[in-house]
Amino acid sequence: MAHDELHLNLRNLTLEDYDQLQELMDDVYDDIGGAWPKDTIKALVEQFPDGQICIEDNGHLVAVALTVCVKYERFSNPHTYDDLILRNEKIWHNANGDSLYGLDVFIHPDYRGYRLGRRLYEARKELCRSMNLRAILAGGRIPNYFKYSDQYTPEEYITRVDRKEIYDPILSFQLSNEFQVTRLMHKYLPEDEKSQGYATLLEWRNILYTPPSPVLSVRKTQVRMGAVQWQMREFTSVEEVLEQVEYFVDALSDYKSDFALFPEFFNAPLMGLTDQLDQTRAIRFLAGFTEQFRDQMSEMAVSYNINIITGSMPLIEDDRVYNVSYLCHRDGRVDEQRKIHITPHERRDWVIEGGDRFQVFESDAGRVAIMICYDIEFPELGRIAAAEDVDIICVPFWTDTKNGYLRVRHCAQARAIENECYVVITGSVGNLPKVENLDVQYAQSSVFSPSDFAFPHDAVMAETTPNTEMIMFSDMDLEKLTLVRNEGSVTNLKDRRVDLYEVKTGNNDLGQ
Repeated sequence: MAHDELHLNLRNLTLEDYDQLQELMDDVYDDIGGAWPKDTIKALVEQFPDGQICIEDNGHLVAVALTVCVKYERFSNPHTYDDLILRNEKIWHNANGDSLYGLDVFIHPDYRGYRLGRRLYEARKELCRSMNLRAILAGGRIPNYFKYSDQYTPEEYITRVDRKEIYDPILSFQLSNEFQVTRLMHKYLPEDEKSQGYATLLEWRNILYTPPSPVLSVRKTQVRMGAVQWQMREFTSVEEVLEQVEYFVDALSDYKSDFALFPEFFNAPLMGLTDQLDQTRAIRFLAGFTEQFRDQMSEMAVSYNINIITGSMPLIEDDRVYNVSYLCHRDGRVDEQRKIHITPHERRDWVIEGGDRFQVFESDAGRVAIMICYDIEFPELGRIAAAEDVDIICVPFWTDTKNGYLRVRHCAQARAIENECYVVITGSVGNLPKVENLDVQYAQSSVFSPSDFAFPHDAVMAETTPNTEMIMFSDMDLEKLTLVRNEGSVTNLKDRRVDLYEVKTGNNDLGQ
């Protein structure tokens, strides 16, 4: 499967998907009877459409989660799979239930490296929260138990899987997705020979559960931003840099971050692999790796289920050099933002030119703009972004001295206040004397908010230790932006005197 052809879409299942679903279930469940009849799926889709979730790749079904509503008191106690089955193989769905019951999750074998199961489970959790339901319950098979049944009882087997001494493809996955084993059930699915009829009763509790209330908007409002304060070091190959990148992506993903932000020119140490006497040639040498970095970081975004902002790197187009950042969405899409304002150093030593298009990107975790380093020092771009309802401005930067860093920091904080949005800055640290222009770096990565009562008193939501390699997290509440823009102590955006001034652009693409 070619990654550059991958385009994942999470949506609700429809009856028109049945032929593909049947093929997928027959492939996955060839040992326990294969696919359910079409009438069974038809009833699920008609009775509880929100609970039937799938992922398609370019229109082809590759992953499915099937769900019903049940009463917690009934199905949090021992039961069998047949208790969920009505006559004519229809599935029990209680529209007045207070919990979700996970019937099935199945993934196409060719897509099992992309963590699609985690996406489906996260979608179920979001559904549980939005419906204000008590929990998600599931009866989980233990298909590797037959390999150990001569050595361990089912209880001992479950304990060893929990300790990660044994891997079970279903139970290990469930435990990694925050489900707890509450009971061992006997004769749950008697025909399941691999599990020898046993199953675990699993539960994920919705800690936000309250007495029923109207369903809130499905728009994601709680966003976790992750950023990497990157240590400049000598590298001997592109693969070595990408290995370090994946290490940080993996770490940020483990903490369920929605974004991973890298610094400007984080891969610049690779210029140390070529002649340092001609800096123009050196930056063009570095640009030769940009496509590889973009493609592999896009693949990481899909595999680790995290949106990645790739810092920045040089791009050659029509024999001209640009400083470009990519937003690699976790659904496989890739957006591009070129640096608009070029520093004297970039023009003089590397002959880099400025881009002529500035955009605000729609992501699954808010509206995002990217301003590369120097761009944040120009308030006009912030105003353009604010006019397009930006939620988060991401600023990958690269500065060598503290006064250069403070220009970025102070301007970033000003953009957050005047445009009533979040601004994230991240840079590189360390010394690299053998690479021209990389001998010293200075950075303290930070997250800034508007300055009002709903936010930290100093409008700094998070910041790193200066000049130390580390990762940073910040949880952002996008609903607070709506509040401050409409009911804040001051309302900067609403109070602009557009009768006296406005931001005009000389390019129709700028701000579109």
